[in-house]
Amino acid sequence: MRSTALIVLACLFLFGHPAAPRAGAEDALHPGISIEQAAARMAEMDGVRLAALESYIATRHYAVHNKRFNKHAEMTVRMVYFFPGRKEFEVISESGSSWIRNHVLRKMIQAELEATDGPMRNQTRITADNYQFRAAGIVQEAGRSFHVFEVTPRTPNKYLFRGRVWLDAEDAAVARIEGSPAQPPSFWTRDVRFVHRYDRHEQFWLPTSNHSETQVRIFGTTTVRIDYFGYRVNLPPEEIPRFNERARLARESNPLQEPQR
Repeated sequence: MRSTALIVLACLFLFGHPAAPRAGAEDALHPGISIEQAAARMAEMDGVRLAALESYIATRHYAVHNKRFNKHAEMTVRMVYFFPGRKEFEVISESGSSWIRNHVLRKMIQAELEATDGPMRNQTRITADNYQFRAAGIVQEAGRSFHVFEVTPRTPNKYLFRGRVWLDAEDAAVARIEGSPAQPPSFWTRDVRFVHRYDRHEQFWLPTSNHSETQVRIFGTTTVRIDYFGYRVNLPPEEIPRFNERARLARESNPLQEPQR
């Protein structure tokens, strides 16, 4: 199960940051755009997002299930994001296996908190510095056009991935990612597949869901699903809720301790 935690940590490092705000018509990715132009436009819009997104509040629901041993756990948390990358989490509810909650779910959140430091963000962003891009066509889904690129990591980093990226042609934003970690998280992991989706909330593209399936020696198939909802963007400071300190997950003072009830 520890391998499962590492898999999802990698997904969170890669995809835990909101995508670019909506572009203007002059910023759209046209059919003849080159790979270099598309990658540069995506990076530019990501920079615009960093400047425009001051804060947001969202709710996440985590669910982990191991089929072989029929073990299951769920956790719902409230998260607040502050520019330029600081995050705070508060547990709202949890159920199921206490081992999974403490050794998988809490470690996932703890590692995401640590990953908000600048160097890690830069090392895992989907940019031309970190990945090689190859055009894989243009697809139409739900009335929108997407440029699809196959991406391969340039460096041996366990938090990078290989797979496909869907860029929204109108907004020049990442809308979907499918793939596998560039390196197996451990000897125990045989295969990992994940799908991460974004959707537009106001002017921003933000995570909607993250689903991964991992084949682990001895433990068999383990699935993890994270759903994101209830977004409220750029609230005035006085409207940002204060977290219950007993349920708050933070880097300091025993972050893996189960909250009191």
